[in-house]
Amino acid sequence: MSYNINKNMNQEQGKPYKILIVDDDKFLLNMYSIKFKKEKFDVTTASNGLESLGHLRSGLIPDAIILDIVMPVMDGLETLGNIRKENLAKSSVIIILSNNGQSSDIDKAKGLGINGYIVKATTIPAEVVGEVLRVLKIPANPAQK
Repeated sequence: MSYNINKNMNQEQGKPYKILIVDDDKFLLNMYSIKFKKEKFDVTTASNGLESLGHLRSGLIPDAIILDIVMPVMDGLETLGNIRKENLAKSSVIIILSNNGQSSDIDKAKGLGINGYIVKATTIPAEVVGEVLRVLKIPANPAQK
């Protein structure tokens, strides 16, 4: 499914949507960066939770955050807890993208107010992009389906 690239702009500010992608897998970080840049997103990446908190504490206000759970230094659930505790990224939608599909992880993430949970092993990259666009309420371009 294709999305209307001209619509991938923050309607209120007329600027591209900003996304923070947090994953310790460099290959996945690069792949998702490319996918979201093709959709005209302004992409920031971090290879662990502590690095992502540094971006947010420095003033980054992404429209969306994609967050892995299993990472070195600081895992995604601890990161998410810190984001909530420090009141960072209040307006950001947060989607967990992890190979952990355990109900305990999903329940804990939901308890911290996530907007979505995607299991990597069962989802292709285009579906991940589509889910972020759906959560941000960016409509599909019917002419390009």
